[in-house]
Amino acid sequence: MSTIERAQYKKNASDQKNPQVSTAATNVESVATNNSDHEGHPFININLNLLAANNMVTNSTERCQINEEYRFIKRKLLINAFGKPSQLLKNPNIILITSTAPNEGKTFTSINLALSIALEQDKTVLLIDADVVNPSIGKELEYESTNGLLDYLLGHVDDIGDVIYSTNIDKLKLLPSGSRHHLSHELLTSDRMEKLIEELATRYPDRVIILDSPPLLGVSETQVLSSLSGQAVVVIEEAKTKVSSVQEAVKLLAPELAIGFILNKSNERKRQKYGYNYGYGNYYGL
Repeated sequence: MSTIERAQYKKNASDQKNPQVSTAATNVESVATNNSDHEGHPFININLNLLAANNMVTNSTERCQINEEYRFIKRKLLINAFGKPSQLLKNPNIILITSTAPNEGKTFTSINLALSIALEQDKTVLLIDADVVNPSIGKELEYESTNGLLDYLLGHVDDIGDVIYSTNIDKLKLLPSGSRHHLSHELLTSDRMEKLIEELATRYPDRVIILDSPPLLGVSETQVLSSLSGQAVVVIEEAKTKVSSVQEAVKLLAPELAIGFILNKSNERKRQKYGYNYGYGNYYGL
């Protein structure tokens, strides 16, 4: 009998004596590989090459247009969240990202804003895939579907920490949307959701929470999320989104929000090296 055959014989004999231990060890190894770090904490590995290939914010040593644009955008949001304007807002560090209709770039904006804030020296960011109707962050960052927000709200997960995933990007954490459910509106209006948002907003004084939310028109969930947020950013596609649609959408947001607008897919942006032309502005009580 060869050395390999003897080793396999011993392994098979050990497995037959204690099959449950062998199976459990295999499962733990699988979980650690897919969704946990070496200490067993929930973990998602983000493909950094994918970010660069898709023209997203990266920790590049060279100045690039996308990084500069989101530096400009995040600065006003951070001032609202932690500066003097924060005294006028409830949960100022919770920022809702939405649009009037699908495909205007809200998820792209949510991800890049989170990546940009993660570059701050004294801030952390939690990116929540709150588009429970059509979750998109996992598709954009190419990580597998996993338990998340709705699983916690349904009571299938007891500890929210079990579905908040650390990443290989320092200071960035992710909370996936989780399992889809036909009562998503009711779950988002539940006491459990309200208490969760309050805890997330106050647990860490340096944390920004970004909610990638559904479009405003035709979906009720975003109105619920706006009542829990302190700021809202409405993404508008240039030359496509009608002014009347924007006006109609903004009326659905909670009146006490600080509201800003980002002009996305701008032709002017293509003509400038550093655009700063997303058209972000703050408005209170619209």
